[in-house]
Amino acid sequence: MSADTQTLDEAAVSSYLKENLDGFEGPMEVSKFQTGQSNPTFMLKTPSHNYVLRRKPPGVLLKSAHAVDREFRVQKALAGTDVPVSKMHLLCEDDSVIGSMFYIMDHVPGRNFDEPAMQGLTPEDRSGVIDDMGRVLAAMHEVDIDAVGLSDYGPEGNYFERQVGRWSKQYRASETQKIPAMEELMIGLVEQRPADDGQRTLVHGDYRLDNMIFDASGTQCRAVLDWELSTIGHPFADLAGVIMQWQLPAGKEGRGMGGLDRKALGLPSDQEFIAKYCERRGLNGIDNFGYYLGFCFFRMAGIIQGVLKRGLDGNASNPERALKLGEFVPVFAKHGLDALKRG
Repeated sequence: MSADTQTLDEAAVSSYLKENLDGFEGPMEVSKFQTGQSNPTFMLKTPSHNYVLRRKPPGVLLKSAHAVDREFRVQKALAGTDVPVSKMHLLCEDDSVIGSMFYIMDHVPGRNFDEPAMQGLTPEDRSGVIDDMGRVLAAMHEVDIDAVGLSDYGPEGNYFERQVGRWSKQYRASETQKIPAMEELMIGLVEQRPADDGQRTLVHGDYRLDNMIFDASGTQCRAVLDWELSTIGHPFADLAGVIMQWQLPAGKEGRGMGGLDRKALGLPSDQEFIAKYCERRGLNGIDNFGYYLGFCFFRMAGIIQGVLKRGLDGNASNPERALKLGEFVPVFAKHGLDALKRG
């Protein structure tokens, strides 16, 4: 059994896969991906095939967090749809194997962009990548959740009411200091919530460029990753999540488009991306977008507060980065409050 998030009990994994995964043959070479703060993720290389193992971290976890079983279920359900995902192989719910639940999927070769500036690409390729990002987002929100067996993947009722309540509780559970903007934002998100418009779709929950794999030499998306926060909910949360990311500073930390000359780089404006999304889904625009944007900043503040708390408790996948991310909690809260006030 391995309780260390940085390493894996290779003998235990290899033995388990030989018994449970058709076609698996060692020897197996293991390396850890340094991205993926929440659920430690490992590359498993074998002579004939490359796999990825994604596991829950050890230790005491917040209820409903690190749901690798849900990640496995949703990606398995999306096989054959217009949403590209890796092939799912197996889910191990037996904690005794390596100390926590894990699943095995195919490794998808290709390239990953950690920020929208996409250094080294032509403006045309940048435009193509972002356009395909928008195509996949719209396709996800058009998935027939009944047909793929996901109608029960999230509760009924008002998605934003549910999510604001959930993330407020999780934020309180990992709170390390009082942040006035976060307090005001949580109140505003309750008081200004729009009426439910009836849209109920699959939502990713963390849809951004660095959670996608693209063709090694083209602009087509090959796989959407990190489905831990996915559920059935309101599609505008995903769309606003993209726009939220873009409003952050450019560079390795913010990974946004703040300060970039978008037109020169081949990148769309927020309005252009939203308009294309609406066109793909047959929508006549979106009212009160500031609420959805404010919600996304609030939820991200809650998420990184959880990462910070795990870092302080010694349970983070990448402790140093966890503490660095924690500095952004007040920043996200302020951005969220500003968006909510703009409406």
